[in-house]
Amino acid sequence: MYGDQETVRRILTELGDTWAVVGLSSNRARAAYGVAEVLQRFGKRVVPVHPKAETVHGEQGYASLEEIPFKVDVVDAFVNSHLAGQVADEAQSIGAEAVWFQLGVIDEAAYERTRDAGLSMVMDKCPAIEIPRLG
Repeated sequence: MYGDQETVRRILTELGDTWAVVGLSSNRARAAYGVAEVLQRFGKRVVPVHPKAETVHGEQGYASLEEIPFKVDVVDAFVNSHLAGQVADEAQSIGAEAVWFQLGVIDEAAYERTRDAGLSMVMDKCPAIEIPRLG
């Protein structure tokens, strides 16, 4: 519903391979950990963004998007919906080209605001489910 198949495909195949995953920590029980693993298997560089700034899957973590010292193509948000809008705004401010809100992360105002700003946007979907479907 929030991200047509063409937008999903473009984000996963054309917009770049550096993904900042907000909410990714070394906790293997969290969905972000497994999704990041899948993204890496499909050739994505996964940058953990978490207050602990832990290294996860071999990548240095950062406490915030603003601290990442290189270009991020896609910001993937594993946060509560009430925090999602702030993540989308920060993604825009760091020059990301796309924002992806995970399953269950819904903020319709942020979705519209992000798209109106010219970024590609997907909401309430999981890239680990979508990327294998691309074939």
